[in-house]
This record gives sequence, structure tokens and C-alpha cells, in this order.
Amino acid sequence: MIKKNTPTKKAKKKPAPKKKVTRTTKAKAKAKTKAKVKAKAKVKASDTSSDKALVKYDPLQRYLMEISKYKLLTKDQERSLAKRVREEGDRDAAYVLVTSNLRLVVKIALEFQRVWMQNLLDLIQEGNIGLMQAVKKFDPYKNVKFSYYASFWIKAYILKFIMDNWRLVKIGTTQGQRKLFFKLKKEKQKLIDEGFDPKPKLLSERLGVSEREIVDMDQRLDGWDVSLDAPLKDDSDTERIEFLSTDVESAEDRVAKKELETLLHEKIAMFRKNMTERELEIFDSRIFSENPVTLQEIGDRYGISRERVRQVERNVVKKMREFFKKEIPDFQVYTNGGAT
Repeated sequence: MIKKNTPTKKAKKKPAPKKKVTRTTKAKAKAKTKAKVKAKAKVKASDTSSDKALVKYDPLQRYLMEISKYKLLTKDQERSLAKRVREEGDRDAAYVLVTSNLRLVVKIALEFQRVWMQNLLDLIQEGNIGLMQAVKKFDPYKNVKFSYYASFWIKAYILKFIMDNWRLVKIGTTQGQRKLFFKLKKEKQKLIDEGFDPKPKLLSERLGVSEREIVDMDQRLDGWDVSLDAPLKDDSDTERIEFLSTDVESAEDRVAKKELETLLHEKIAMFRKNMTERELEIFDSRIFSENPVTLQEIGDRYGISRERVRQVERNVVKKMREFFKKEIPDFQVYTNGGAT
């Protein structure tokens, strides 16, 4: 007989035993959750800090924000504060006068920015010094507004700073040169716009200065500083200073000359000890005298001929030369380029 395959019953899986939830497991779960939250917070904080780092810090904007906190003063308030500064030396009043006009300094510094073309804060700093000077000098009893008076001091200090730092060597030291420095380029551009060739003669007539001053200032503005220690060429060790000649005696030459003079005086004193009375007379009256006497005068004094005096003089000079050669090293270097 054929037996039919009867389907077997699948064994039912027993459910896994439930884990017991204890206090320790709950604490661990909470700790993991807190750690994840902290990690996410750190990531967000790092993202925001990196975003902030990408924004460049601008000290000028910060300065402008700071000075905008100070209120502007009326004319009467300025006069009242100026009286307290002038009569009582009130520092608090001076502080208020300065801080309330800091925006004026920025405004004037911006006018000079096109000339300076560098850090505007340098100009603002110098202008602030001029503002403080204006507070010291201001006379409240004259019918002049303080801000108008202070603007001249601010401009003067800014302009002086620009000229002192335009080149390593100052290009303007007098008041006239400072005015010319500021006006020359402006006047040249004005003439070009009017269709004129800005020649020195025309500029001198417009600005009321000599042509020579125009040429000198123009050369100073157009020329750039050159280091004397820089080589003439990239592949050369020869410096520019080696090709400059000067008529001024160097410090080393002056010291060497002084030492040689001292040595000569010492040796001359030694040489005089070995001469006779007649030789000393000829030496002092003829050889080492600014106004030498004649040969005849010395001959009459000693009862000898002029020719004999000449012979004695020649003999003294010869002895002195031989003495110096012996006593002074390299004496020939100091006498006519080595001639004996």
C-alpha cells in the first residue's frame, strides 16, 4: 500500500524571553541620549564658529560703531564746555568736546584718503591729535564755531603725517612745500581738463610759487625711494652706494687725520731736541711758520750768506724726512702719494 505523505505540523517558535528593564539600563539609555545631544550641539557650535571665522574683522567699522555712541553738541554747549576747559582746565569738559567731534575727524580723513591710499585709521589717528590740540587752543569768547576751528587743526596734522610718511626722506618741510604738495596734482589735473599742458611756468603762475619749486616737488612726487645698499643688478654684488661721490669727509677719515696730526706733533717735538740753535731758528722762522721770514733776514742775524741759509734749510728738511721715515710706519703714504 502506498502511504500518503501527510503534512507535518510546523513547530511553533517560542517567543524570546523579555528583557528585564532595570534602573541601570534606564540610566545607560538616558546617558547615551544626553551624549548624542551634546555631540550635536558641539557640531552646531563648531559650524557657527567656523562661519564667524569666515567674516573678516574690520577695525574701522568697529571704530565707527564706537564713536557713533557720542552725541553731537550744539554751539552753546560747545562754548560752555570750552569755557570750562579754558578757565578751569576741566578734563571732563575737554573729553566731551573731543568725543563729540570724532566723526568730524573721520569726515576730514576721508577727504585725504584719495591722496594717502593706505590705512584710513592712520589718518584718523593723526586727525584726533589735531582735534585735541584744537581743544587746548580754542578761544570760546570769539564768535567762531568749535568744529570750524578744529577742522584746520585736524587737516594740518593729517597733511603733516602724509608728507612725513610719503617717502623715507621728507618731501616737504616748510609750510609752502606742504601746500604745494597737496595742490600740485589737483592743479595739474584741472589744467588738463581745461585743455592746457601743465607746464611748470603755467603751474607757477596758478599756484603763486617759483618754477623751480614746481619742478622740485614734481620730481619728489614722481620719484620712489631707492636703497643705496641694493645691488645695481640682480646678478651683481656691487651696491649703488659705491658709485656715489661726496665732498664731505667721512668720520673714519677725520679720526685718522686727527691721529696722524697727534703723531706728527709728538715726533716733531722729538726731532727738535736734536737740532742746533741756528737750525731751530730756520725751522721755526722758515719751515714751520705761516709767515716765513726771508733768507736775507736770517743771514743778517747769524752773519752768513743767503745761500748758506738755504743749504742749512735744505739739510734740516732732509734730516726731518729721514727721521719721519724711521719713526712713522708707512710715512710715504702720507707724503704726496708715496713720493720721497
